[in-house]
Amino acid sequence: MIEKPTALITNDAVVLGILITVLGVIFITSSSQKPFFKKFYGIVPSVLLCYFIPALFNTFNIISGETSNLYAIASRYLLPSSLVLLTLSINFVALKKLGSKALIMFLAGTLGIIIGGPIALYTVGSLFPEIVSTNGDEIWKGLATIAGSWIGGGANQTAMLEVFGASKTMFAQMIAVDVLVANLWMGFLLYGAQKSDKIDKWLKADNTQIRALESKLEEEQSGKRESLTANHLMIILMVAFGVTGIGHFFADILAPFFKANYPELEKYSFTNTFFWLVIITTTIGVALSFTKVRKIERYGASKVGVVFLYILVATIGTHMNLTAIFDNPLLFLVGIIWITVHILVMIIVAKIIKAPFFYVAVGSQANIGGAASAPIVAAAFSPFLAPVGVLLAVLGYAVGTYGSYVCGLLLYEIFMIIS
Repeated sequence: MIEKPTALITNDAVVLGILITVLGVIFITSSSQKPFFKKFYGIVPSVLLCYFIPALFNTFNIISGETSNLYAIASRYLLPSSLVLLTLSINFVALKKLGSKALIMFLAGTLGIIIGGPIALYTVGSLFPEIVSTNGDEIWKGLATIAGSWIGGGANQTAMLEVFGASKTMFAQMIAVDVLVANLWMGFLLYGAQKSDKIDKWLKADNTQIRALESKLEEEQSGKRESLTANHLMIILMVAFGVTGIGHFFADILAPFFKANYPELEKYSFTNTFFWLVIITTTIGVALSFTKVRKIERYGASKVGVVFLYILVATIGTHMNLTAIFDNPLLFLVGIIWITVHILVMIIVAKIIKAPFFYVAVGSQANIGGAASAPIVAAAFSPFLAPVGVLLAVLGYAVGTYGSYVCGLLLYEIFMIIS
């Protein structure tokens, strides 16, 4: 066996400095108003670069994710903290005001993803058995990470990576499928936004409620945010890492308990410490959204959560070997069938309840794209409707943990049937 040569840079402090610098450059250029960068990031999602550039460093042996402890630290501390900060900002009162059709379409999108993955795996696995024989149980574990991304976001995706234990090689392939298929669908939604009146007519939907909501949001002033101070930042960190500490405390009790007394539940991840960490921190985050603690969103709690998430994304990239991305073209077929099921479910539900295309598009993108792109799709209908995309996408962070876990279990059952 040929050992991989030692990486050029092995000091984690240096590696962390490189990763944060890369993220800083991506953030600066992606927010630039220069025509080149606006066009570039209109084609290449910034989050993809956050995976891709560290992956290049690993692929060319400049750094090594295998010998670094950065991912272990980020996944155990920053990921649960990110989940807390992203879920406690959910405003259920505001979501209720959107009307039942908005929530129904969002949940229809979630359902389409939960059942779409197993359907796609069964279809492709039946037609091309080699996808299972070649990849083994890595196939369903890897697809579960896409479910995490498409229902929630990057934090949920990484949670499913840890809960089900897909290899970093498989995860690299899944990211390629995730980004390519998701952005292809987003392109269709942005085009559809320009034809929304015709689509609403085909759906037999009344969009007067959307117009009224647009006018109301236009009138509202966004003066609720407070400037971030050292005191505010410390409060945000107290909540984030305090809840993460609670999650670790109980996870260290529950996982060994189930392992000792109910070992048969291992296939449902009940013996996995990380599973309990994610479930506990997400649940507490959702619970805090009903309390006064959610007011820390005024200071930018979710922004801190996003920073944690991007650092985590960069550390994941250090484990990827980009040469593995094109080794498994059948995965892209799985992704296409998967998103087709999601689309069909949304269209059927929209026809039944006569939901406007705006709710179809934003409900879908709140699942598939999350908080990064749902506001973009919403703003394609009207700049004043962007907050609707944010609200539904943030809800996805909470639903993503549970929905993707259920999808993962269904993918496992399908794998057992076709293998």
